[in-house]
Amino acid sequence: MSGNSHTDATQEAQHANGGGPPGQDAGEAAGARSEEAEARAPADDVVSEAADAEKERLRADLEASRRRVDELARAYQAVNKDREEFKQRLTRERERMMDVERGNVAVSLLEAIDDLDRALSMSGQDASSLAQGVRMIRDSLLAKAQGMGIERVTVVGQTYDPNVAEATDMEITTSPDEDQKVVAEFRAAYRLKDRVIRPARVKVAKYVAPAQA
Repeated sequence: MSGNSHTDATQEAQHANGGGPPGQDAGEAAGARSEEAEARAPADDVVSEAADAEKERLRADLEASRRRVDELARAYQAVNKDREEFKQRLTRERERMMDVERGNVAVSLLEAIDDLDRALSMSGQDASSLAQGVRMIRDSLLAKAQGMGIERVTVVGQTYDPNVAEATDMEITTSPDEDQKVVAEFRAAYRLKDRVIRPARVKVAKYVAPAQA
């Protein structure tokens, strides 16, 4: 009776463990886990490679974006520089045109002053009220011209400069030091800033050796 009970207990234990020996079942479970791990490893590698590729793509996109931002920044700076240079050129051109217009007005004013100067030179030392009135008008016009930035250019005693004066007469001199010097002025020269708005009319000395005089 006791032998039958032992056999029944063994059979029940085997049935509970799936019908096989306990050691065999544990080995099969471990093998299954190993196969599962081996199957999972390639999948993990694929995921890692995909993640690395995505990182590289994002890094490349970021670098391209940075280069694009730099290009746009340089383009903006170039456009801004061109705009500033254009504004400066426009300002210079406007100032030049204004100087030309002021010069044209000044020339007319200077011609009136010349007429008054000739009238005064013909009157000599006339101290009449008429001569004094003409002199006051002349001085007033000259003050207005100077207020516009117009300056008289000194040429008498200077070396003749065709950019400043027109030689309308010549005088022979035996002194080498006087050669090409302005010895007389028939009409004054004036400049506005660095531009001569009206050249002088002058007499220029020309050196001739005494034996040839």
